[in-house]
Amino acid sequence: MAKEITSRSEDYSQWYNDIVKKANLAQNSAVRGCMVIKPYGFSIWEKMQGQLDKMFKETGHVNAYFPLFIPKSFLSKEAEHVEGFAKECAVITHHRLMNNPDGPGVVVDPSAKLEEELVVRPTSETIIWNTYRDWINSYRDLPLLINQWANVVRWEMRTRLFLRTAEFLWQEGHTAHATKAEAVAETLQMQEVYARFAEDYMAVPVIKGVKSANERFAGAEDTYTIEALMQDGKALQAGTSHFLGQNFAKAFDVKFLDENQKSEHVWATSWGVSTRLMGALIMTHSDDDGLVVPPKLASTQVVIVPIPKPNDEIDAAVEKISAELKAKGITVKYDQDKKKRPGFKFAEYEMHGIPVRLGIGKRDLEKGQVEVARRDTKEKSSQPLEGIADYIEQLLEDIQNNLFQRALDFRKEHSTHVDTFDEFKEVLETKGGFIYAHWDGTTETEKKIKELTKATIRCIPNDSKDEDGICVLTGAPSKRRVIFAKAY
Repeated sequence: MAKEITSRSEDYSQWYNDIVKKANLAQNSAVRGCMVIKPYGFSIWEKMQGQLDKMFKETGHVNAYFPLFIPKSFLSKEAEHVEGFAKECAVITHHRLMNNPDGPGVVVDPSAKLEEELVVRPTSETIIWNTYRDWINSYRDLPLLINQWANVVRWEMRTRLFLRTAEFLWQEGHTAHATKAEAVAETLQMQEVYARFAEDYMAVPVIKGVKSANERFAGAEDTYTIEALMQDGKALQAGTSHFLGQNFAKAFDVKFLDENQKSEHVWATSWGVSTRLMGALIMTHSDDDGLVVPPKLASTQVVIVPIPKPNDEIDAAVEKISAELKAKGITVKYDQDKKKRPGFKFAEYEMHGIPVRLGIGKRDLEKGQVEVARRDTKEKSSQPLEGIADYIEQLLEDIQNNLFQRALDFRKEHSTHVDTFDEFKEVLETKGGFIYAHWDGTTETEKKIKELTKATIRCIPNDSKDEDGICVLTGAPSKRRVIFAKAY
């Protein structure tokens, strides 16, 4: 099976596409730019979704659902917002089809034109803030902490499975607060939640920072981001949290009476992650033999393969092992398919990134042992059946930690400080990764660097320290370094 995967060194883009398809994660659909997420791919997304949902609820958020369709007039109320999304909007103009009077098939009924066009949700700020006007009257109604799990449509022309599709799945949080300080604290809290999820569950190290004015979300006053580095040296924006100020509250006239009965506009945030996280997981950990899944997000953490095929004795041993593993909350599958040889099964589970594989046969039972193979390092060992569940539990933790450390080491090796534009260009072309460089703070310089190199400012790190220097392009004074990279 691995021979069916293009190597990363040969063609990274094709390697990625091969893994998505060969590991049965997703496929292109009949609708251009859209994808079908297959059951195995969706099972991993469900694990992500479940953990994130738990983390959101632990921070006081509740789920709701808002319409897929947004009146076009809503998008006109916040100028920056509509400008940011206008070119990606899918628009509904009619509400009915009819039989074609001139031949077979159906056509749009010209008499069914909508009085006002509807935009298919590219993001939900406008429809939600129009609703919040009815929900918020007093300081007693605040804070309002709402999340929704939904699909959105952004009419992308150049698409790639999980990373950029015309329709994708995501969650979007939308909160309302009585003060600016509370809203800013919420924005930073959710950035921290995303970072913790990425590092603790996805085993993907991220840098927390704030976007430049040119890169921030349309309609936001500040956008906070978590940035990850993929194995090809490109950055991937893995999640964003936006401080919206009072922009949407003013656009939709959302006010509240404070404790002194004074009318004020509320303060807002929005934040989201999407199925793009699946792309981040694939590109951070996988190898030329297939997918690698961190144990905490694997829908099946352990697979047991009988050698050469099941029998009563092996079945009894596996039943005992499975019960011990399940008692520890470990998900396990026993492959009793007699139509496939063990070697084929080994390759199949390696392709799917199952963290741990156990092989057990007659000789293993005679010796009171089982063969254990870990997916991250491909190491195999024989372990005693006695205490095997404890061993596997620790092994899964070791694999999770190893994947994170391996990715962190890669990021460290591909993070470079540069002081001149010649150094900047050389590192970008020969090494890639995160480039720490001085920037004069102007949008003009930022755009010029992007035009010359295709690199963008990924973020100004939250923990960046003042450091006098000069901009790598203009030579103008700079107070701190920012992170540049080519990105997805």
